[in-house]
Formats: sequence, structure tokens, C-alpha cells
Amino acid sequence: MRNLDMTTLRSFLAVAEHGGVTRAAAALHLTQSAVSMQIKRLEEMLDIEVLDRSARRVSLTAAGEQLLGYARRIIEMNDEAVGRLTDTVYEGEIILGVPHDIFYPVIPRVLKAFNAAFPRMKVNLKSSSTMRLHEALRKGETDLILTTEEGVKPGGETLTEMTLRWTGARDGLAWKRRPLRLAFCSVCIFRPIVLRRLDEAGIDWEMAVESEDDRSVEALISADLAVGALLEDSIPPHQEAICTGGALPDLGVQVVNMYGAGRRDAPTEALAQMLRHEYGGGVAASNVVSLPS
Repeated sequence: MRNLDMTTLRSFLAVAEHGGVTRAAAALHLTQSAVSMQIKRLEEMLDIEVLDRSARRVSLTAAGEQLLGYARRIIEMNDEAVGRLTDTVYEGEIILGVPHDIFYPVIPRVLKAFNAAFPRMKVNLKSSSTMRLHEALRKGETDLILTTEEGVKPGGETLTEMTLRWTGARDGLAWKRRPLRLAFCSVCIFRPIVLRRLDEAGIDWEMAVESEDDRSVEALISADLAVGALLEDSIPPHQEAICTGGALPDLGVQVVNMYGAGRRDAPTEALAQMLRHEYGGGVAASNVVSLPS
């Protein structure tokens, strides 16, 4: 009887979820060679190829796609069993604040893993703008927050960076019209960045909406009545990143920061570490604590 190894399965799952060995290695805090070796061990044990290496981008073979479902279930059951048997100490609540545009795909994965490790801990989500999340943390209304910003404030750590892109309706023309009509929430952290870049480029603009409701902003952009700006990984399917050919200024990158880590309670630090892992490792790796085994 051959037994699947949990370490190799975790490496395989990380490669599948992160789209390659390099990102998987960063998420697992391993070297690329270590992850590649574990994938090779898995393939040798099963006598199959799980990764298609013929193209420039690594993809799963048919056997790899079949194994992926089993790997998820096995790891989930392992983590749930460990969590259930070691959860006698930690009970309580954590309030996690996250801007809506970086919820997917990281946050659901982190919450699922955290629930398996700390089944008696309740995680409440607070979705708001970066500015309001900073205020909520200052007032003690959240325990841990993620933000999207141009830089990092004192007490925070940068987890990753993402490109900020102009967004519009699919095959839309709003970005070509002048004055350029914009749609942003009044508390959107990207709004002052975009306005500054447009003013520096000498491009006339006007605001098409004054609202704190993201849905009204999405409606205007999707109807090709205005343009906006979103992180590259968070553009909804009914919109697209605009390739302006230099007609609009480059918006640069935003960093995803975490604030509130460094607390003494293990569950909050464990949640912070899971976020670091999923975003590929933060700049404050020395502050990472060990998860319960």
C-alpha cells in the first residue's frame, strides 16, 4: 500500500492554486528546487505526471486535475482533524477588515484554513475602504486589517504589490472622450491618485457620480458612461482593463499592507501568518509565528 505524503500534496496544491512553482515556493516559504523536488517525488510515487511542462506556463495534466480534488479533500480533512483535537485553548472572536477589491481569491482560502486550525474561533469580516479600515483599527473596532495604498504607514507590513489599471466597459469608448468622465466612490483610496495623475498629464476630467456606493460606480462604468481604476486582479467580468496606448497616464502599483499583527494572542498571529503565506510572504518574515501543529 502506497501512502500519499502530506508535504508533497501541499506543494502540489500550492502550485495548482498559485499557477506555478515560483509563486508556490514563495507562499510556502520554500525554495523553488524544494517544491520541484516534492512534485517529482509525488509523480514518482504515483507513477504519473501531474504537471504539463511542455508550455511556457505550467499547467495540470489530466491526471493532475483529477488528483487536485483528492489533494484538497485530504489536506482539509487533515487540518480539520488536527484543529478539532487541539482546539481546547482558543475561543473567541477576531474582526478582520478587508477592502472589497482584494477579497478574492485569497481571503476565502485563508478563512477556510483558519477555521480548520481554530474551529472555536469566530472570524467576523468588515468590508470597507482603506481609510475607514485604518480608522476602525485605531478605534479598536477591528483586530487585523488589510489595505491597498501607495506606501506603508508605521506599524504596517507590505504583503505584496498589485498593478492599478484603468477600467471600463468591455469594448467601451468612454476612455476616449474628453473631458474624461470618472466614476469613483467618495472614499475610494484610488480616487486622489487618479486625479493627481490626470492633472499632471493635463487631461480634463469630470466626476460622473458622487456616492459611497460601489454598485452605482460599477453601473456607470459597465454602461460605458465613465471609467474607473481597479487593481488588476480584481476587475469584474463585465469590465476590462483598458489598453490606452499612452492616451491616459500610467497609474503605477499599489501595495497590499497588513496592520494589527504583532499582537500577543496566537489566533490573531496565526491568521496574520496565513495571510502572509497566501500573498507570497511579507517583508516582516522575522515576525512570523508558528502555527499550531
